[in-house]
Parts: sequence; structure tokens; C-alpha cells
Amino acid sequence: MVGTKKVVVIMPAYNAGQTLKQTWEEIPFDLVDEVILTDDRSTDNTVTVARELGIHHIIEHDTNRGYGGNQKSCYDKAVEVGADIIIMLHPDYQYTPKLIQSMVYLMANDVYPVVIASRILGKGALKGGMPLYKYIANRFLTLSQNLLMNQKLSEYHTGYRAYTREVLEAIDYNNYSDDFIFDNQFLAEILYRGFEVAEITCPTKYFDEASSINFVRSSKYGLGVLAVSIKYFFKRMLGSSK
Repeated sequence: MVGTKKVVVIMPAYNAGQTLKQTWEEIPFDLVDEVILTDDRSTDNTVTVARELGIHHIIEHDTNRGYGGNQKSCYDKAVEVGADIIIMLHPDYQYTPKLIQSMVYLMANDVYPVVIASRILGKGALKGGMPLYKYIANRFLTLSQNLLMNQKLSEYHTGYRAYTREVLEAIDYNNYSDDFIFDNQFLAEILYRGFEVAEITCPTKYFDEASSINFVRSSKYGLGVLAVSIKYFFKRMLGSSK
């Protein structure tokens, strides 16, 4: 705990058996109270490794629900166990758990209710091996989103995020997509509701065992991002609450 704040790490997992232990070993358990892992019907030994590590909360989906669906189960459980600060950490070791401390203190001290770890601040993305086409797409989409949403974030597409309980309880995330666009829908609603978002610089790693999506799914995701941003633009202009 930090002060009186209960800190919970959630790990939406899919075929993370080769990287889960490495990720787990870097979590600062002097701050983190509990870990929740949701396995989205992996075909490898993710659940076996999670049990060997002693992860107390393991949720196994009967069917593959998708990246967004996996997060929904994590967040529901985090609220259930009384988390005050929730950090989403991918178990594929693309993002270092060593940033958890910085993220937690920003929220525990009531400086920001949302913290995202940006791969674009500094030179972390390309240095860490992000494919050039993904980097270019990231920059184009982020520029478009900032213009449409009247924001100044360095990126909208990082999977390393932290929220206070207040944020989770204010947003009906279960109505969002079960696919990768979930992250953008969630962040758009956070911004629409006026929650302040902090960004910290995050190194990243691209390697064979790390999860990624192919070009076709990336393209579908990009179109979905633009659709979310356009919807946000008109929602803000019209002052809609829906």
C-alpha cells in the first residue's frame, strides 16, 4: 500500500507463458498489494506458470474474449477486491514493471487520477525496436486524435496505464469493444469526462515472444481509432452525455 491506498496490478494475459515470470520478478511488491491475472484462453502454459508464481487471483476465460474483454474481467475483479489504484501491466514484458513506483505515487498523492507510460516521449519506441510502419502510424493517429479531441498527448496507444478507482467507477467500460480498440474508447471517455492524464517516458522492447498484432489488424485498429476520435469530436461539440 501507499499510505491508505490499496495498489493492485492487473495482467490481461494471452500466451504469456514465456515472459510472465520475467515480468512478475520486476514488480515492486513493497508497493503492490495484489496481482490479478486474467487468461484469455491461452494455448500455452500461461496459467500453469501463474500458479507456480503464486498469483492469488487467476481468472480463466472459457472462450477467447479478446483484448478488451480480457481487461473488463481484470477491472471488474480489481474493483471487487477493493483496489484504490489499478495498474495495467502486460505480462509479455514489453513494458518494464520498474515504472510502477512512479505511476503509483502520482496517483497516491492525488496529483493525477490517470497515468499512461508513453513510448514516444524521448526515443524509446524506435530504440526499443518498434517497427517503422507502426511508429509512423502511431504518430499520424496521435496527431489526428489530438486535433479532433483538442488534447496534447504524446500517444494514445500504449498498453501501460494506471487508473484510480474513481476513474473505473465513473466509466461504463463494459459497454466498450472486446477488441483492441477498447483502450482508445476508454481513454476518449476519460478525456471527455475531464480527468487529467499524466504521461511518463517508457522504454519498450520488441522481441519474438512479445505480443503484437499483424498489419491487417493494425489497419483495422487504425480505422477504429479515427472513428472513436471523430465520435468524440462531435460529442464534445454537441455536449452529449452518451
